[in-house]
Amino acid sequence: MKTLVKTFAAAALIAVSTFAIAAEGPGAKATKTNVNLSTADFALEHYVAVTTEGESAGVEQLFAEGFNQKIQATNAQSNSRSEVVKSLKKQKGEKLNCTVSTDIIEESADYMVAKVTLKFENFTKTDLVILERVGNDWKVSKSINSYK
Repeated sequence: MKTLVKTFAAAALIAVSTFAIAAEGPGAKATKTNVNLSTADFALEHYVAVTTEGESAGVEQLFAEGFNQKIQATNAQSNSRSEVVKSLKKQKGEKLNCTVSTDIIEESADYMVAKVTLKFENFTKTDLVILERVGNDWKVSKSINSYK
């Protein structure tokens, strides 16, 4: 009788664990979210969402390998791609309390220059963003920030 109880208990545990694994799906933890960056407008829209709304999906995908960020302030700063990606991942879910406007300054088949203005209560941040076509996707290759 004890053997029969142990057999049913083992079968129940196997069934529960099988259903739990099936609910997650194969490779659920290993998949990364792919973001549609097929046009410059999509890439710019995603850049604004990442930098102002705390969007974290596709952050690595958004920035070109040679990405560089320059901050024009009293002490000029420069940040690498890895530093910016790390910083943006820490801001996951944090929405900035500002109004955002975007203006396309120049656009061609392979690049776009856009001006993203963030108006806060006491200051304004202007971000000149350069996007380039890399294969079939658009990526942010440079960002220059200034504050007023």
